[in-house]
Amino acid sequence: MANKITQITLKNGMKVMLKEIHTAPIISSWVWYRVGSKDEPTGKTGISHWTEHMQFKGTKKFPANILDKAISREGGRWNASTSHDSTRYFETMPADKIDLALRLESDRMKNSNYNAKEVASERTVIISEREGHENEPMFRLTEAVQNTAFHVHPYHHEIIGDMADLHTISRDDLYEHYRTYYVPNNAVLCMAGDFETKSMVKRIKELFESIPKGATPPRLARPEPEQKGEVRLSVEGPGETTFIQIAYRFPNATHPDYFPLQVLDSLLGGASGLSYKTSRLYRALVDKEYAVDVSGWSEATIDPFLYRIMITNHPKRKPEEALAALDSEIQNIQNVLVSNDEIKRAVKQARAVFAYGSENITNQAFWMGYVEMFSSYEWFTTYLDKLAKVTPQDVQRVAQKYFQPKSRVIGTYIPMGVEA
Repeated sequence: MANKITQITLKNGMKVMLKEIHTAPIISSWVWYRVGSKDEPTGKTGISHWTEHMQFKGTKKFPANILDKAISREGGRWNASTSHDSTRYFETMPADKIDLALRLESDRMKNSNYNAKEVASERTVIISEREGHENEPMFRLTEAVQNTAFHVHPYHHEIIGDMADLHTISRDDLYEHYRTYYVPNNAVLCMAGDFETKSMVKRIKELFESIPKGATPPRLARPEPEQKGEVRLSVEGPGETTFIQIAYRFPNATHPDYFPLQVLDSLLGGASGLSYKTSRLYRALVDKEYAVDVSGWSEATIDPFLYRIMITNHPKRKPEEALAALDSEIQNIQNVLVSNDEIKRAVKQARAVFAYGSENITNQAFWMGYVEMFSSYEWFTTYLDKLAKVTPQDVQRVAQKYFQPKSRVIGTYIPMGVEA
C-alpha cells in the first residue's frame, strides 16, 4: 500500500491532503472539522451532532431537496458522522463527477441554512433518536459507565447529548456553533482516488481559498483527575439478558503505550473479530460457560479515554462469576509473560484488521483525516512498524499498569423482564 501523499495549507489555513490512487475511476473526498462532543459545555451537549444534521438542510445554491438526488444521480454516496473529537463529511463519486462534491462542501462551509422550522423538525428527530437508544440495554449501560468514569472531562456525555439539552438548544446556539467551528482554518480536506494532483490543487484553491479565515475556535480542556478506587454501578431495565461492562482507563492515541495496548486488545478480544473464538477472553469466559459472548474495544482519542470489555452473562451464572473469570485471565497476563509466538499471532491479527480497514479508496481518504485529528499522517504510516516492535515485556507492563481494579468502573445491566 503506497503511502505517498501531498499536503498543502491554503492561505485561509485549510489543510489539504491528497493521495492519487489509479486503481479505479473513483474519488473519495472528506472534509473534517476539529469539533466533537468533547467541545461541548454543560447545557450544549449534543450540539456538534445536531449541527452535523443541519448541514444536510441545504444552502441557497444547493437546496436540501436536490442534494440527495444530485449525489445519487451521479452514482455517488455521501454521509457524515460526529465523534468525541471531530465531525466529518464525505462523498465518494465517480472520478469525473467529484466536482459536485467539492462545490457542495465549499458552499456549505459558509452558506448553510439554519431555518427555525428545520431546527424544530430536527429537534424532534434527534429526541426520537435518543429515545430509541434509551430502549437499548447496551446504550443504557455504556452511558452510565461513561458518565461515572468522567466527572470533569467532557467525554462524560454521549455524542447524541443529554435529553435536557436536546430540549433547550436553540437555533441561535446551533448557528453560533456552526459559525465558530466550520471555518477553513479548523478544517482538513482529504481526497483519495483517480485524479491528477496538480489540477486538483488548482480546483480546490478556486473553490475554498476565498472562504474567509475565522478566529481559532476554542477547544475545551478539562483533564479528568485520577480515579481513587473501583466504582461499581447497576442499571435496571427491560429485557431478559444481564450485561456487564468493565471500563479501564486508556491512554490517548499518541501515547507510547497505545501500541502495546492494541496488541493486548488483540490477545484478549481477538482483534475486532478476527480469530475471535481463539482469543483469551473467549476461551476463558465463553468456552467455560461464564458468558454467552465477550468483546473488548478502545478508541483512538485526543485525550485519555477508556478500554471497555462487554460481557453477555450466561443465564446460569451470576455476574460475579463472570467477573472473577475475567479477573483471573487478566491476572494471568499480568503475572505470566506471554510467549513470543502468541505476540506474533496477535500482531498479525491486529495488522490484518488494520489492512482490511484501510484498503479501499473511501477508507484511505478517511484515514488521512482521522489521524490528522489527533496526530499526523505519520501515525498511520508507522502504525504497523510500531505494532511489530511490541514485545512480551511491553504487553505485561501495560497490562499491569492499566488493568488495575482501582481505576476501573464496572457496570451491570440487570434485566427486569419485558415491560408491559
